[in-house]
Amino acid sequence: MTGKKQRIINCVSQLPYKITLDESSDEWIINPATGNSALYSSLEYLQDSSKYEQIVVGWTGEINKKNITKAELLKRQIENEKLASSSLNKNDSKQHNHNENTATATPGQDDDKLYVTNEQMDNLKSKINKNYNPVWLLRSRNQSRWRTYAENIIWPLFHYILNPAKEVNLDSDGSDTNNSWYDYVKFNEAYAMKIAEIYQPGDIIWIHDYYLLLLPQLLRMRFSSEIGNNLTIGYFHHAPWPSYEYFRCLPRRKEILDGLVGADRISFQNEQFSRHFVSSCKRLLDSTSKKEKNDIGKDQYNVSVYGGDLIVDSSPIGVDTEKIMSEAFTPDVDSKVDAIRQAYQGKKIIIGRDRFDPVRGIIQKLRAFETFLAMYPEWREQVVLIQVSSPTLNRDSPQNIRLEQQVNELVNSINSQYGNLNFAPVQHYYMRIPKDVYFSLLRAANLRLITSVRDGMNTTALEYVTIKSHDSNSNCYGMPLILSEFSGSSSVLKDAIIVNPWDSVAVAKSINTAFALTKEQRDKIQEKTWSEVTSIKSWTDRFLEKMIQIGHQAESQDRKKTPALNRPVLLENYKAADRRLFLFDYDGTLTPIVKDPAAAIPTARLYSIMEKLSQDPKNQIWIISGRDQAFLNKWWGSKNKHIGLSAEHGCFVKDIGTPEWVNLAKKFDMSWQVRVNEVMEELTNKTPGSFIERKEVALTWHYRATVPELGDYNAAELKKQLLEFTEDFDLDVMEGKKNIEVRPKFGNKGEIVKRLVWHKYGTPQDLLKPLDQTLPIDQMPDFILCLGDDFTDEDMFRQLNSIETRWGKEYNDKRNKWGNYGFYPVTVGSAAKVTVAKAHLTDPQQVLDTLGLLVGNVSLFQSAGTVDLDTRGHVKDSESSKKSQAASVAYTLKRTGSSTSINKKG
Repeated sequence: MTGKKQRIINCVSQLPYKITLDESSDEWIINPATGNSALYSSLEYLQDSSKYEQIVVGWTGEINKKNITKAELLKRQIENEKLASSSLNKNDSKQHNHNENTATATPGQDDDKLYVTNEQMDNLKSKINKNYNPVWLLRSRNQSRWRTYAENIIWPLFHYILNPAKEVNLDSDGSDTNNSWYDYVKFNEAYAMKIAEIYQPGDIIWIHDYYLLLLPQLLRMRFSSEIGNNLTIGYFHHAPWPSYEYFRCLPRRKEILDGLVGADRISFQNEQFSRHFVSSCKRLLDSTSKKEKNDIGKDQYNVSVYGGDLIVDSSPIGVDTEKIMSEAFTPDVDSKVDAIRQAYQGKKIIIGRDRFDPVRGIIQKLRAFETFLAMYPEWREQVVLIQVSSPTLNRDSPQNIRLEQQVNELVNSINSQYGNLNFAPVQHYYMRIPKDVYFSLLRAANLRLITSVRDGMNTTALEYVTIKSHDSNSNCYGMPLILSEFSGSSSVLKDAIIVNPWDSVAVAKSINTAFALTKEQRDKIQEKTWSEVTSIKSWTDRFLEKMIQIGHQAESQDRKKTPALNRPVLLENYKAADRRLFLFDYDGTLTPIVKDPAAAIPTARLYSIMEKLSQDPKNQIWIISGRDQAFLNKWWGSKNKHIGLSAEHGCFVKDIGTPEWVNLAKKFDMSWQVRVNEVMEELTNKTPGSFIERKEVALTWHYRATVPELGDYNAAELKKQLLEFTEDFDLDVMEGKKNIEVRPKFGNKGEIVKRLVWHKYGTPQDLLKPLDQTLPIDQMPDFILCLGDDFTDEDMFRQLNSIETRWGKEYNDKRNKWGNYGFYPVTVGSAAKVTVAKAHLTDPQQVLDTLGLLVGNVSLFQSAGTVDLDTRGHVKDSESSKKSQAASVAYTLKRTGSSTSINKKG
């Protein structure tokens, strides 16, 4: 008896189909999609696996329409009129129903509309593989909008192209870029919604490539904390990952990284790409990592991020070697190979087959071939380059049009200089070719030339080596491969002839060398390169075996990742609440950390948002900071009377709407400051760039502007000296971000939070009175957003968690519809710290975006979160969704008539 299969939810950017709706018959026409052959081979392998049960989630892709002909429209109109007439004859009293319900379509009217009924969706599901789950994102005129950000912003930058803005029609305010980002967020949210419908505990979720960079974190947010912590998520990146210097140019760089680190494992095509990714995480998210060798001797990084662990490694993809062999050596392909060799009898054949885009190196290939013919005149009229360039989806983009012009000029130049009336040395075909023709070209080739300037894994190189490993009677075995060092394949096929595609002379010499190889030399190279090709089956098995291992390890570990703040859910909770309490740290939360603390002043945007928040009578806002009274008064107390202030970690408090400060530390002995000041002065003299900040209650030694190594060393020495005597004075020595602060233990942010929560909402604070912990829950806040960035803010988070636990016991029946009490303790900043907060934001910019969302200044799709979308990408039950639904119904009536309705009424 076989055991239960391991379920795999495989998430791909598009189902492996090209889908067309035949409107004349309401039938789906389904053809295989081109491209991504390695990935689709992996899907096929898993579909027939005895070990795994695969569920595929993917976008339908752009749905084409086979429009109804005029004749068919006329036929339908006549049929509808006959039905209507028949119905009216049966019941003349229902004449008005005909006028209201009968509609006919006019040829050409609404031809560009794309509406699909639920029945049609179900019909498609039954036509394709039963384990394939379509993600529906329909739009009438621009279905490709869901590709825009991925293809025009992310893809160019990942391939080291730094002018992607030219591919997007930017308005002066950048609105088109924003809209394409919002569509990208929606695309990922639609996948998260679909996965939530089919996920079962124990499933492994496998996500593929740059269309779905936000999905790992979205899944952590969408599921409850218990399920979310136990998800097993793997991500494989098929494209290159650029160096940090390039990646940092991406405007949404932190959002992208934050989305990805929700995975348990991220795998790349080679070790260089994984190293680049880890470097970006360290520099942008402040994560930490440790490098080690995995069980097959490759570099593996264990990255600590938001309290959890992430494995980053490389796992070069393979090809379906068995299927390639069976399809490439058939009688039909044999005849095509013979025809090609007959056409170029007596000539060496160089084959190039690439996508027609700037990174495939077609220009470099043609220049190298031109150089080869110039350097080696003996090969003129003896060699032909057959270059097949497959059109891309954005073939009409300015960039591709320029590329096409350059290619045509080069081809014409080479053919005019080195060709004649009977022979052209370059045969360029700008078209897609069938698989059998492709295989026949590879079999006929004497040399395969790949000069890409950047790619993840050139699987055509692997396919070529696979075919050339076949020892047949067609003289196919062991023909050489010239491969660009900038292709990810060069890290796998290390024994191929590796070249720099930018060096035309070197490539030309390599072509000559390849043609000069003896059969023994070619066979030896082939034997080595063939041993380096990975089959898609072994690649798939290895990846999933590692994921199963990670899942088992996670079950025994306590370290769980702190998910990103789910801002759409926060917004819903905010709207439903009546007694909202905001608790904000200042430095590193509302403003970025700067070298000079005096320079950390509020921005105009921050003032504007806080003004809007504070004007809402349902809101109470408190800034709880380590800053002194003078600073907080200057920048907040004098600007907005509706904000409460707490200075020096809770030692001084100014209530909302009052000018007076209450000193909670006036009864405390401050004689300790003399001794602490002496110790700090001594270290300040030894550490250029450091200084002491003297507050009424606390003393803080800052060393952000010092030489880093000296500052860190003397900070450790200062802390050591302070700890020798501060315990006697009942003091805390706190290590912050490039500072060390000494203050009384009784004063901490947690105590202030405790008093603000256990207080009758909307009444003046009296912080000198004892707490009243008998208050009914409906007199206390029903929404609390608490934001902070360093370890002193952990006191606030810890206190909120403690109160929430207590309320769970005393007021279990008072939970809101999200199953909680509206508490949101959120840490801001570094991914390296361990926190008791329930969620995280990456930086103060995200804090402002979050608050801007609450006051209506920021789009719901500025960042990813849990949003339920309809099949057209509108928020469910929104006005846009309702209008779209009404338009869909109206359009369906126009196309089909209303005979069903008439018959029922008749």
